[in-house]
Amino acid sequence: MLSRRSFLGGVSAAALAVPVLGGLSTAPAFAGRRAPNVPLPLTIVNQSGQFDNASIHVYVVGTNLDTGEQSRVTPDGQLVPVSESDNGSDGFADYAIPLQGSGDTTLDLPGMSGRIYFALGDKLKFKVVTGGDGKPALQYPAGWVDSDPNYGILHDTVEFTLKADGMYCNTTMVDMFSVPLSIHLQGAEDQTTGTVPAGGRERILNGVAEHSDFAGLRQDDLRVIAPGHGLDLGKFPDTYYDSYIDEVWSKYQGTQLRVDTDNGKVFTGQISGDTFQFDGGVQPIGKPSTRDVLFCDGALAAPNDGITGPVAAILGAGFNRSILLDSADQPGTDPGGFYRHDITNHYSKVMHENTEDGKAYGFAFDDVAGFASYVQDGAPTSITVTLTPW
Repeated sequence: MLSRRSFLGGVSAAALAVPVLGGLSTAPAFAGRRAPNVPLPLTIVNQSGQFDNASIHVYVVGTNLDTGEQSRVTPDGQLVPVSESDNGSDGFADYAIPLQGSGDTTLDLPGMSGRIYFALGDKLKFKVVTGGDGKPALQYPAGWVDSDPNYGILHDTVEFTLKADGMYCNTTMVDMFSVPLSIHLQGAEDQTTGTVPAGGRERILNGVAEHSDFAGLRQDDLRVIAPGHGLDLGKFPDTYYDSYIDEVWSKYQGTQLRVDTDNGKVFTGQISGDTFQFDGGVQPIGKPSTRDVLFCDGALAAPNDGITGPVAAILGAGFNRSILLDSADQPGTDPGGFYRHDITNHYSKVMHENTEDGKAYGFAFDDVAGFASYVQDGAPTSITVTLTPW
């Protein structure tokens, strides 16, 4: 299971360091395959229909996996450590990579873990500061916060890790959705994910806002933000899931929950007192709050231990998809049964309804049972990110 623990709170304006997607045990799946091409050709295709190439700025920022340094990619494909001296007279570092005047743009993507940002119209404002370890670190856009310097800028991102055993990448709506993006990864397989059909952007913005509790998540025509961030900003009810959580806790006081993890282990649990108690060495899981459900954190925090982590992730997915009352066998694998309860993650539901393959990263553990807009390849030859028609 892909761990997105480090993405849960988003990357706020005060956050330092790009999270790493590299904690995957995928080597056996790629046994015998050749090593990936590094650097990997990255092609940017602009089919937005709303912005010309001159109006689109690309940023590749993240972590050098060899040194641990916070770094950025230059237009010629070099991975360079960030430095406070990069900040200009306005206090921000200009790491923008321009697109070709017309047609597609191909860049060299070095081995690293990070994000590819796309800013439409204006440039993003990154700032290099001194991190808690005394080393240079980046402050990343938190566009959903109105005090963030990037609030008024249309932007979005894809996440990736390129390392010796392959390429791992995804589009993401875990923090917000603004710009329709798709990934085409070629290598041992030919895979595409994240594609929003033409007109889907407006359907997403309107669809999220149609539900009264979620209406405050739309920020004009800029974006819709995830309900967890909305909760923290006072724009989403912090008790939204409480009655559903109470029903789940009541059900499993007298019923056992069977959790089948993707590492071949099966755990059985039941509520004792106010705690979910599982066999097999799973740490007790306390009763979550609405915020815990939306961020898959707190009581539902999922350590990368192969035991408690997978169980907590499956519980988090079950709450967001509102399927824990429907079946005592988890995870659910039929998307037709997801999001049918009145109390559910309507934000994530709308995201899935508006992608061609039905996959999206609407919450942190949307990868449970394989429903995330995520692809990987042990022998990648190229990656294409397309700004798809609005």
